Amino acid sequence: MGAIIKLVAEGLPNEMIVFFRNLFGLLALVPLLTRAGMPGLKTRVFHLHLVRALAGVAAMYCFFYAIAHIKLADAMLLKLTTPVLIPVVAFFWLQERLSRLARYALLVAFAGVVLIIRPGLDLNWVMLIALAGSAMAALAKVAIRRLSSTEPAVRIVFYFAGIAAAVSAVPLLWGWQAPTLRQWGLLMAIGPLATLAQLFMTRGYGSAPASRVGIFTYSSVIFGASLGWLFWDEWWDLVSIAGAVMVASAGAMVLHSARQDIPDEGIAWEQTPAHVK
Repeated sequence: MGAIIKLVAEGLPNEMIVFFRNLFGLLALVPLLTRAGMPGLKTRVFHLHLVRALAGVAAMYCFFYAIAHIKLADAMLLKLTTPVLIPVVAFFWLQERLSRLARYALLVAFAGVVLIIRPGLDLNWVMLIALAGSAMAALAKVAIRRLSSTEPAVRIVFYFAGIAAAVSAVPLLWGWQAPTLRQWGLLMAIGPLATLAQLFMTRGYGSAPASRVGIFTYSSVIFGASLGWLFWDEWWDLVSIAGAVMVASAGAMVLHSARQDIPDEGIAWEQTPAHVK
């Protein structure tokens, strides 16, 4: 999905890519929503759905923009700083305890990010946009943690898809550009690929504890680096590789910390990836 976004971004603005990602995502939910019916969509916590949706859309804008303007592997890696930021957001919002291991993980991740973005040398400001997207994604995941105590999955997905499609439609008033036939094909491919990713991730998290499965999400960096090299001649140097290892290690530390604090079945922020994308 990331490679196709990078490809279609060469000719279309970010506003259109985000909108069609959300539109096709909403259309894919129609059969599920029809089965659930309108009574199942009523909610008393619309404000939490709004926070989750706005944070999720903001993260999507940042992530898609980063994919278009920096190395694909860098964008994937910076997005995967989200698991490290989740305990921080949960600490300030839900007053959850920030374990010592999670604090160490934050420091390790910060050091790894510094190696990747290299402030003061050849800093690419788009990387900071990617990090902002990770922070927004962390906020969205913690919002899901709050919502999951009273809201079923279908309702969470519906409100995100509906609000995201409505919000991302507004920039089309000034960002619309007629796609070519090839670009239409690429835009239509983004939604199904994202849905497939969600289905596979959900299946994976449903087959084993999050603390054991979560680290494999970092394999997307390897796939991103491979596709970036194959199609855009993107290369990583040893410093960036070292930073990637540190960020992945920090993610593993957070997952291990969560496993120590609560049972695996209760790690809601890692078991609900399908509602975040």
